[in-house]
Amino acid sequence: MPALDQSRHLVTEIPGPASLELTKRRAAAVPSGVRSTMPVYAVRAGGGIVEDVDGNRLIDLGSGIAVTTIGNAAPRVVDAVRAQVAEFTHTCFMVTPYENYIALAEQLNRLTPGSGDKRSVLFNSGAEAVENAIKIARCHTRKPAVVAFDHAYHGRTNLAMALTAKSMPYKSGFGPFAPEIYRAPLSYPFRDRLLDEKLATDGELAAQRAIRVIDQQVGVDNVAAVLIEPIQGEGGFIVPAPGFLPSLLEWCRQNDVVFIADEIQTGFARTGAMFACEHESIRPDLICTAKAIAGGLPLSAVTGRAQIMDTAQPGGLGGTFGGNPVCCAAALASIATIEADGLVERARHIGELITDRLRALQRDDERIADVRGRGAMIAVELVKPGSTEPDPELTSALAAAAHAAGVIVLTAGTFDNVIRLLPPLTISDKLLTEGLDVLMEVLPKL
Repeated sequence: MPALDQSRHLVTEIPGPASLELTKRRAAAVPSGVRSTMPVYAVRAGGGIVEDVDGNRLIDLGSGIAVTTIGNAAPRVVDAVRAQVAEFTHTCFMVTPYENYIALAEQLNRLTPGSGDKRSVLFNSGAEAVENAIKIARCHTRKPAVVAFDHAYHGRTNLAMALTAKSMPYKSGFGPFAPEIYRAPLSYPFRDRLLDEKLATDGELAAQRAIRVIDQQVGVDNVAAVLIEPIQGEGGFIVPAPGFLPSLLEWCRQNDVVFIADEIQTGFARTGAMFACEHESIRPDLICTAKAIAGGLPLSAVTGRAQIMDTAQPGGLGGTFGGNPVCCAAALASIATIEADGLVERARHIGELITDRLRALQRDDERIADVRGRGAMIAVELVKPGSTEPDPELTSALAAAAHAAGVIVLTAGTFDNVIRLLPPLTISDKLLTEGLDVLMEVLPKL
């Protein structure tokens, strides 16, 4: 098959007739609770392009929600998967184990922040990783309570929904949820500035606010773990003020509380570091990874200090498909690709390119209230003119206009007023610039 042309090209309106036909079939076969960002159906993807069933080529600024960070068909991943499938697809690591599970655990122990003896255990999804990290933390501390944060997103299973802050569409109607979950205020510089300029810039002060809530509403002696995204994903790419994460970590260390970093969206080069914790030299006790770990195949992990990870009794951790050998092969190839191709540095370059363009647009459009993020994880928060009131209608309209023009963008935020950009690190500067050009052309018309 010829290489996928790396250019935006619209053959039909979006969606085209073949996509519309598939939408009819979907309505009769798939529940309405499964929502899709784009009304098109992919047949090929790679580089910075997704091609749909009508032959339209779309610029990908979403990466399948930060999954296809190294592209949709990275050569090393394709080769590794083919080789592993030819040998065996499954035996279950809990029955007859295999070497590439161990090799991947070794790589995760090497790459994740922190020195010293570490262990890794593999699962299938981000939510599974989060739930198992909490199991491990509770087992280690013999305490019940878990603290999550405002605007957080940690998954769609029952415990993960309890940890997630936003009700619609993630939680509404699905309760009751797991108990002993508590919420503390996050450092959200743009919104905190509306309360206190110092609070917006002083992460230590924002951390003290959170710690007071934990002390008063939970009690430190009851807290097993603090769970936090170093940069929030679904919450709107919120980057805490400098000092917030280190102060929380210090408090955890002083009080026998396990600090769990949810790096499911931020991990594996996305933010211009292998892991977002590295930006503030954070060394979490446990770290949850998924999404970009295996080049698009379903895999997740919990990695952490051996003293904590080894607490669970034999047989207490695992799962039938966890660490599937094909997924492990893909993950090893993904890590090799990131390191060999300099994708951490590439993410930094992409971030600079996006941020420069968006901040230039911000100077001319008061509806862009904030441009934030790190590396190839950048967002804009949109508000109504002359105010800081969130504007979800404008956000939805901007996303729809971009989609119609052949550019895949995602929305996010507790208030549904954030456009988030997560381009694959394999996208060319030319294609990325064209995608940004489209956003800059359509926003003034809305």
